[in-house]
Amino acid sequence: MQAVSPDVASLSDLLIQLARRFDERPAFGHLGARISFADLDRFSRRFAAWVQHETDLQPGDRIVLQLPNLMQYPILLFGARRAGLVVVNANPLLGVEEATLLLRDSGARALVRLAPLPVESLQALVNSPVEYLITTEPGDLHPVAGRVLLNLLSRFKSGGVGRARSNGRIGPAIEQVSLSSIMQKGAGLVWLPPERYPELALLQYTGGTTGPAKGAMLSERALLSNLAQLQDRMQPFVLPGRERLLQPLPFYHIYSFTLTLLMLSIGSYIELVPDPRRTRSLVRCWDRLNPTILAGINPLFIHLCQQPEFQRLDFSALKLTVSGGMALTRSVASRWKEVTGGEICEGYGLTECSPVVSVNRPDAIRLGTVGKPLSGTEIQILDEERKPLPHGEVGDIWVRGPQLMSGYWHQREATESAMPAGWLDTGDIGLIDGEGFLRIIDRRKEVINVSGFKVYPSELEDIIACHPDILECAVVGLPEHCGGEQIKLYVVPANQQLSIRQVRDYCRERLTAYKVPRSVEFCRWLPRTPVGKVSRRDLREMALQGRRPH
Repeated sequence: MQAVSPDVASLSDLLIQLARRFDERPAFGHLGARISFADLDRFSRRFAAWVQHETDLQPGDRIVLQLPNLMQYPILLFGARRAGLVVVNANPLLGVEEATLLLRDSGARALVRLAPLPVESLQALVNSPVEYLITTEPGDLHPVAGRVLLNLLSRFKSGGVGRARSNGRIGPAIEQVSLSSIMQKGAGLVWLPPERYPELALLQYTGGTTGPAKGAMLSERALLSNLAQLQDRMQPFVLPGRERLLQPLPFYHIYSFTLTLLMLSIGSYIELVPDPRRTRSLVRCWDRLNPTILAGINPLFIHLCQQPEFQRLDFSALKLTVSGGMALTRSVASRWKEVTGGEICEGYGLTECSPVVSVNRPDAIRLGTVGKPLSGTEIQILDEERKPLPHGEVGDIWVRGPQLMSGYWHQREATESAMPAGWLDTGDIGLIDGEGFLRIIDRRKEVINVSGFKVYPSELEDIIACHPDILECAVVGLPEHCGGEQIKLYVVPANQQLSIRQVRDYCRERLTAYKVPRSVEFCRWLPRTPVGKVSRRDLREMALQGRRPH
């Protein structure tokens, strides 16, 4: 695999090289339509030219991309960067209050959303810093017949009536314009590379699992460094111009964002899946694409392996399944191999690291680990006094490398606390074994204190999930009156005949006495973060409030 060239100093440079090399070969697809590398280059130039000639947006201004997996996303990403704008990724399912807070904190002057917008969202924009609202519809890049049908279906599902209003003004300060009209205007305009590109490329908000969400400042240098590191780790397993990535994870999440850029950077074709929960649609997409690479997370693998339609698919072309974002359990890895015949390649990263820190080599996967550190990346395991621990000892994970963020947006104290002396305190606990493989134990703040003993929820979940009648589970710590915590286990059963007694007996046979959950509760679902990770924080809050997750 050819690494990111040394003369590539920006995402714009990267796209220019890709367009020259792969030209009319398809780059992205969505529900039957495709755009080529040349299209991606051409359309992103049009958007950048529109920004330069038709707005007063300046390099360094922020633009929020709040879209699902559509082909418009990469066009807007590269177009915004070509105009020098800082991209802010946002979940399209954010509530009005959360979205407003993000707009205000980032100071974004432009926002991209699906049309039509709900009335409450339009009203909220009036009290935000947004001056340009850019709207698009799912079928905007599709051929005419497909475009009309997709857009009508989208409006029907969203409750929109008639034509979506795409141009005009919202109040006195916000100009609304459709992406379709921008593409038309941009075709007659000339894009000129800005005299300076701001170092900051991406403002990526963390999930806020340890408090309010913070904006991690990721430079293009950090993003391109991580791409080069990943290319180095994956060669020669993935081949330039020959891979087909099925991407069901949301583009706005840093894990899928970087993996998508990685595969794009070697000329792969990427099929964007808007909603992986629609199994029939995903299966049809699989049949059409016959992917060589799949991106996923633990809950998605569980869901797919349950579906008879998925089990009947042809997996002969699939040579790499990538897992990240949360721990991969042994039971899921084993079931995936039974169904598909292939192993899952697990990696580790976090938003603040652009995001990948380590990943297994596809041809040398060690189950239960997240591989060795990427090239140029240093990992230390420190004790509570920040002293280095030898291999095999469990402690706090600290990271240093070229992919680290510049800091947290407008949060100097939080930055200094997380990054003393150029090292990042990840907030995770783990160990490095004698051969240099990293193993993640858990989040530091989620460790449970039982009578002075540390209990790691992920360890328990990995063991308990191996029960043949348990689909998935989650462990949380609840406070006790005498101090310390007790363990509560939530179980999603695969067999309705399973009893709490059987679960507790299973735990007693495999766990030390103090690790056996004090209470067990069955439920039909577990609360999740936007990317699909189980939210222990929500489970704990539900338990403290006497609520049930079903």
